[in-house]
Amino acid sequence: MTTAPDTRTDHPPLPAFPFSWDGTRVPAEVAELREATPVRRVRTIAGDEAWLVSSYELCAQVLKDDRFSLKDTSAPGVPRQYALTIPPEVVNNMGNITGAGLRRAVMKALNPKAPGLTDWLRAEAHRLVDLIVADGPTADLRGAFCEPYSAGMHCRILGIPQTEAPAFLRSLDIAFMNSPCPITGARLNWDRDIARMTALLDDPATHGLMGELAALREDPEYAHLSDEMLATVGVTLFGAGTISTSGFLAMALVHLLTHPIARDLLRDRPDLIGPGVEELLRVNLSIGDALPRLALEDVRLGDVDVRAGELVLVLVEGANLDPEKFPDPHRFDVHRDNAADHLSFGGGAHYCPATALGRAHARIALEVLLDRLPNLALAVPTSQLVWRTGFMKRIPERLPVTW
Repeated sequence: MTTAPDTRTDHPPLPAFPFSWDGTRVPAEVAELREATPVRRVRTIAGDEAWLVSSYELCAQVLKDDRFSLKDTSAPGVPRQYALTIPPEVVNNMGNITGAGLRRAVMKALNPKAPGLTDWLRAEAHRLVDLIVADGPTADLRGAFCEPYSAGMHCRILGIPQTEAPAFLRSLDIAFMNSPCPITGARLNWDRDIARMTALLDDPATHGLMGELAALREDPEYAHLSDEMLATVGVTLFGAGTISTSGFLAMALVHLLTHPIARDLLRDRPDLIGPGVEELLRVNLSIGDALPRLALEDVRLGDVDVRAGELVLVLVEGANLDPEKFPDPHRFDVHRDNAADHLSFGGGAHYCPATALGRAHARIALEVLLDRLPNLALAVPTSQLVWRTGFMKRIPERLPVTW
């Protein structure tokens, strides 16, 4: 286990977290900590101390307990997981959306049953596969399919032109970095994207969610909303939504391509792709760091007394692979009766609002890919996949495939 320097002389060095960005194997530290010290002091990328929670029971406790706050992790002077790449007030984005009276409009837009959305997703998946096949093997499945498919879906939900996708996509490599210090480019990109989304509020071609938000400017009940606040909703939904859905899809494909039995099962039994997506959400390693919370008061967590003001990190892969909750946890089992209990969408007050959309996005993508490219396989040895480091998601820089 790697360690980070610790200036205190009366304690051994703390383990440095995150442990690994390799998405093909669970870091050995995860099982070790869960079995021995499921609430363990670690040193974060920012150099601060935090409690890393790695068992399912305790992770679920933290996520459901209001004494552990997401919003307050952005407060000045508190221990940091890493430097912020967005304005502090945006960290609690869904809370802000709810407080501004916009939750109903946002939830409506994120509903996969919105008219025409699943038809669009299927048509777009086929269009992207057509391009891949026309170019001939090999292809980078992440760059040629996962990212444009996810970005296009979010442009459609927001109601902005598909041609806007590349402009907003180019910010995400920096926006989701894990860095010990502030990143100059993050603020530059944020300001540029907010200005671009603000301009789209006045674009007559804008419809969907951003069109609805633009229309609210004429309603006296929403006079408290500025154009910047409305643009922030669009920028954050595009960024968080695209990076989460494309990252999960890429990592679901990594799992299937490195576990051919699972790939063949879903290819030959498309009726199992729905439960297969649930199991992929449980076993895949797309969440590269942990879900941060700040203790608002002293809380007993397992055998540990967590003090007010201390940072707590929920290790999702530790919870999702906990044998106490999921027997034989590393086995891909589409018939597992509690697979949906995974914590990949978070939990409690900050449970992801786009769970149904994320599932539909992945299910349709896998249906089309496995049908159109039945012999889909990695074009390089697994050991040659290059993993992005210092990032909130585990993703391969490229996912070279043949078919």
